[in-house]
Amino acid sequence: MTEATMTEATTEIRIRNEIRFILNGEDVVLRDVAPDATLLDWLRLNRSLRGTKEGCAEGDCGACTVLVGKLSGGELTYEGVNACIRFLGSLDRTHVVTIEHLRGEKGGLHPVQQAMVDFHGSQCGFCTPGIVMSLYGLWMKTPNPSDAAIEKALQGNLCRCTGYEAIMRSARAISSYGEAASDQLALERASIKARLDALNDGARVEVGGGKARLVVPASVDDFAAVLEKEPGATVVAGSTDVGLWVTKHMRDISPVVFIGNLEGLRTVSEDKGVISIGAGVTYTEALETLSRHIPALGGLVDRIGGEQVRNMGTIGGNIANGSPIGDTPPPLIALGARLTLRKGASRRTIPLEEFFIAYGKQDRQPGEFVEAVHVPVPADSVKFAVYKVTKRRDEDITATLGAFHLTLAKDGTVADIRIAYGGMAATPKRAASVEKALIGKAWTEATVEAAMAEYASDFTPLTDMRASAEYRALAARNLLLRFFVETTGTKAPFQVSRSEAA
Repeated sequence: MTEATMTEATTEIRIRNEIRFILNGEDVVLRDVAPDATLLDWLRLNRSLRGTKEGCAEGDCGACTVLVGKLSGGELTYEGVNACIRFLGSLDRTHVVTIEHLRGEKGGLHPVQQAMVDFHGSQCGFCTPGIVMSLYGLWMKTPNPSDAAIEKALQGNLCRCTGYEAIMRSARAISSYGEAASDQLALERASIKARLDALNDGARVEVGGGKARLVVPASVDDFAAVLEKEPGATVVAGSTDVGLWVTKHMRDISPVVFIGNLEGLRTVSEDKGVISIGAGVTYTEALETLSRHIPALGGLVDRIGGEQVRNMGTIGGNIANGSPIGDTPPPLIALGARLTLRKGASRRTIPLEEFFIAYGKQDRQPGEFVEAVHVPVPADSVKFAVYKVTKRRDEDITATLGAFHLTLAKDGTVADIRIAYGGMAATPKRAASVEKALIGKAWTEATVEAAMAEYASDFTPLTDMRASAEYRALAARNLLLRFFVETTGTKAPFQVSRSEAA
């Protein structure tokens, strides 16, 4: 191992020039890693582990699903991720588990594999390894899952052959073939945890030279120092967006700073009615807290990508990218969220809506990064809702998304309302004219219909592959009408389940 020592201000940082992780049962040390090298390519081309497939190369189909175990708060957790958009540089101090690691008793099939065979859950077989790994991750957490839990676990796995019913039957039967507590990953958990603990040497990782290098900071403070010195570096947390920059757009992202492992950015806390979410917190990690305090946000998170994407993607990254169709900024803006930005040792906190300036432009200085977002929990008297419009319900990108935060006065008039949309402008944006038309007026259908005319003043949507401008404009207006109907006590159904629809 090549090591160096450097001093920044008064803090001595040790530098390690290699990536260390565990692959199945093997310790891996890599000293030659390209900043944009993906886990999928390395598994298939360098290790000949070809059970992990490439289907879409963009995190949609799930054929490349593997499990990645990581330590968080002293606990070892395993989650399914898309190897096609997961960079090797992000794997330091993790345990990567591929389909080749699965085995049953006496060299037989693993319970998940055997169930898939017996219940005919595979036809062409291309997607099968990814499905097995997704079901494996679910089974380890929930040995006897509900149908809803199974469907959620499979959101990110596409299969064009079976129609999923056979896969569902397979998933229900897994525990009849073995006990999760006796599985290899369960039995070796203490050993793997100790090995991962031993890899945590507190060093900064730097691999490569010149521009073509990657950095894994030792801490948040170290990250701040690294980015201040090299503000043009690409910061990668979950890589659910940046991965596509490489696999689809062939962009040069070097040098890269990987921050997904920084414990200081992976905290969720609630204090005095405000939820603070670190920039490195994934959707999965934030789900429980958001669902408990702001149920509408929990429901939205469940529709962001598939399970693999939610296990990797971060709320902080969704904000920092500044996409006009990012799912989390509109509801956070409607809730009055504030954003903490950091540069070196300096911090500033601004209203989230002020962060977005224009398409591709945010209020972020060179060397400055998103550190945390602070989300007020709505009062019991507040009516809050989020609606996401897509071509398909699950694992789809937004056509338009509306978020509504309403406070009514005692006389039934609108005391305050905040409405924010994604997919309607170059940035996530409030419907300021619509809000003005509603405030002080009685919360009635006539008031709402009159205010709907103001959408033309607030938004000029575009036509693209996801929706026409006309469709977006109509959908946005109708979402306000839906919000009115839902907040006035009607018992009419607004949404039916898959089973009810059938």
